[in-house]
Amino acid sequence: MPKYVIEREIPGAGNLSPEELQGISQTSCGVLRNLGPEINWVHSYVTGDKIYCVYIAPNEELVRTHAEQGGFPANCVSEVKAVIDPTTAEWIRELGPTLGEGRAGSSYRTSGPPTRSSGTNRSREGITTAGRLSASMTASSGMISLRKRIYAATA
Repeated sequence: MPKYVIEREIPGAGNLSPEELQGISQTSCGVLRNLGPEINWVHSYVTGDKIYCVYIAPNEELVRTHAEQGGFPANCVSEVKAVIDPTTAEWIRELGPTLGEGRAGSSYRTSGPPTRSSGTNRSREGITTAGRLSASMTASSGMISLRKRIYAATA
């Protein structure tokens, strides 16, 4: 399901009290309950004059409906196309040469490390290449597990 980042322009957001933030959160959760299970609030980042919210929803329209019903601004709603972090640099460096076309610095539209299976396929969900290796990572296993799987598959 698509993930969205919502930019909400709220002057003085960074100065809101914990009680005010709690009230906003309670209002949001109430609207979410009424809209049903298709839309989920992941978390939000409060900055000086804006709040950036991350939602999972089937479409932008439902995200905007939530904002309207809650009385929240939704100045910009953007669909997340990929998530990267420091481990992204590691798996590109580790797997790049084994992907044929994947060299460090190449851009991939994926939601995580590539999965190796039979054939070569570059898709929105990830990259697949020859072999039977799941290179998916979890927060608990991290890069150590990924490297172990890579070396075991290539040995």
